[in-house]
Amino acid sequence: MQENVTQDLEPGPLEKPEHAERSLLLALVPLLALFALLGLNVALYGDDSLSGANQTALILAAALAGGISLFLGVPWVDIQEKMLENIRAATPAILILLMVGALVGTWLIGGIVPTMIYYGLQIFNPAIFIVSCCILTAIASIVIGSSWSTSATLGVAMMSIGYSLGFNPGLVAGAIVSGAYFGDKMSPLSDTTNLASGVTGVDLFTHIRYLSMTSVPSFLLTLVLYLFIGFYFGTPSVEDTTTAQTQAVLAERFNLSPLLLFVPVVVIFLIVKRVAALPALFVGMLLGVVAALVLQYPLLIELSEELGGPYQVIMQAIYGEIALPTENVVLDELLQSGGMAGMLNTIWLIIAAMTFGGVMEASGFLQKITRVLISRVRSIGGLVTATGGTCLLTNVSASDQYLAVVVPGRMFISAYRDRGLAPQNLSRTLEDCGTVTSVLVPWNTCGAFHAGVLGVATLSYAPWALFCLISPFMTMFFAWAQIRIAKLED
Repeated sequence: MQENVTQDLEPGPLEKPEHAERSLLLALVPLLALFALLGLNVALYGDDSLSGANQTALILAAALAGGISLFLGVPWVDIQEKMLENIRAATPAILILLMVGALVGTWLIGGIVPTMIYYGLQIFNPAIFIVSCCILTAIASIVIGSSWSTSATLGVAMMSIGYSLGFNPGLVAGAIVSGAYFGDKMSPLSDTTNLASGVTGVDLFTHIRYLSMTSVPSFLLTLVLYLFIGFYFGTPSVEDTTTAQTQAVLAERFNLSPLLLFVPVVVIFLIVKRVAALPALFVGMLLGVVAALVLQYPLLIELSEELGGPYQVIMQAIYGEIALPTENVVLDELLQSGGMAGMLNTIWLIIAAMTFGGVMEASGFLQKITRVLISRVRSIGGLVTATGGTCLLTNVSASDQYLAVVVPGRMFISAYRDRGLAPQNLSRTLEDCGTVTSVLVPWNTCGAFHAGVLGVATLSYAPWALFCLISPFMTMFFAWAQIRIAKLED
């Protein structure tokens, strides 16, 4: 008979003694209220719920959690400090989002995005386009070490090409996200990969090797499914004449040149050389401005008739909405940008989500829920399942993938040790269930970021992000089937 892995287990380092006395019902009230409000918003507003309704729901849920916390005696200064700490942690993501908005605007008027669409239509076979998206973003993410940077560069180009080919935007975005997150997990340059190994005390390359046992089968299964979708269900009915007409409109509207592809190559090169994402994207934005002045000056003059001059056109592309109308309906959707202003709803969502997560942490509610999960564990499979559930719960309630790695990592590390399991079992589960599910939650920083960058609502691409959906189940299957479970003596 197996022993309870949590027997005599002391509270985790994130749990204050008074948090152990929290009522589970009270801990769940803010979370259930949030789910109810979000469900109502989706029913009433649809995709437009991200324009303010969901942000308001998060703030209301945070207020409810804060009110209960004050009633329980948690000082307001502690609640406020935790909210500010979470928002400060999200500041790099906010700045990157603003810079991505500016970059896309300048790449539009600079002819860079149109050039990528033009040549992409020549290269990609529609039948293998979806699987190609997944493979290419996986390779880029392994090299770059960042799913965010991959989506902000190669992902934007793939979305434009996919839209031109007539694919469902959610399907294309799902393939991009799947490839980007597989590469992110497998890259020794990834911050989450280093974080998972660091939190659990596992050597980085031991962690990656052990992680590959579940991630590689998940990725191969994902590729097979995308190939099947591409051949049998996902291939749009776009005639060669339509593609030729699209290319003709682009060639007429812009001064296209292979030299413009040099700009995204430079940005990717800078990120590969470990230049931080923000300055690398800023350089990309400046190169977009140069491309507009050198190769697209007639277009700037045309747009100046409405906006006042080339300087105003460039500034408008950086901070606000700009559109280049054509007689092609598909291209009209592609040849427009919201600039920095177009990212403000996403930034608002991140701030509201981090506020809610901060209150849930300061009150001890998140810790209480995870401790209840631990208390019911009776087997290795149950322990891994509880860890994965806690990762998902943290992604939903704390709205941050780093917390979804750190919180369960610190809460469960003694449970794995007491069970005689090597720590790489925990580090693998954190990545398989924490890192990849963050992008499936609309109000999580990752879900909000990729939705904002790719221009597709999180819930629209989530059903198609097959790797992110398969990965948690794969690691649980390995655990329940006792496959590749390392022991401490090993």
